[in-house]
Amino acid sequence: MPGCDLSVIIPAYLEEENLRVILPRIKTVLSALKIKYEINVIDTLTPMDNSKAVCQANNVDYRAREHSNYYGDAVRTGIEYAQGQKIIFMDADGSHTPEFIPQLLAYGQEYDVVIASRYVAGGMTDNSFVLILMSKIVNLVYARVLNLQCQDVSNSFKLYPSEMLKSLKLHSNNFDIVEEILFKLKKNNNSLKIKEIPYTFKERMFGHTKRNLLLFAISYIYSLLKLKFGK
Repeated sequence: MPGCDLSVIIPAYLEEENLRVILPRIKTVLSALKIKYEINVIDTLTPMDNSKAVCQANNVDYRAREHSNYYGDAVRTGIEYAQGQKIIFMDADGSHTPEFIPQLLAYGQEYDVVIASRYVAGGMTDNSFVLILMSKIVNLVYARVLNLQCQDVSNSFKLYPSEMLKSLKLHSNNFDIVEEILFKLKKNNNSLKIKEIPYTFKERMFGHTKRNLLLFAISYIYSLLKLKFGK
């Protein structure tokens, strides 16, 4: 929707069942806010389930990611076609609660980036101990090495200014693109204002995670070194 206030971008990969649940909830929340919005589901390069039909039934935009099936391609595609002045990224699996969106937007005028944070006081996560430990290590290392003044770098549930995102050249293909975004925003604007608000990260509703733990670890190490020492 040209000239809208908010774009909600949802990368999806075999998430038909979850989309049936979360899309009506997102629409209910945003409609109550009386703002102009669009919801953009960025699916796989070629359809692998009935996600397109679910989007059509809910009257939300459906688009195939461009170039390949990497998560990074979904993010880049979503940013390219977003029409909103602000952008929120949400996971399609239900781990990001639509009812939390107004809390992100409440800080959107005062801050550049607003993070639904698992690791500030009051934040929580329903994930397993192993995933929590890995996540905390990743966030601590990235924050220290890249000098990012926040505790939850890797959670994708964030509010951004669209203009800032569209100015970035993003190269990461996996979930580490979330850290790349924050690092490059900070690099381009040293006065970037970041706000973390406590959030409880939910377990996925249906289906299985797309994160391969070995690939997860390798890609994050590679991405960290590239961001720290690359030009």
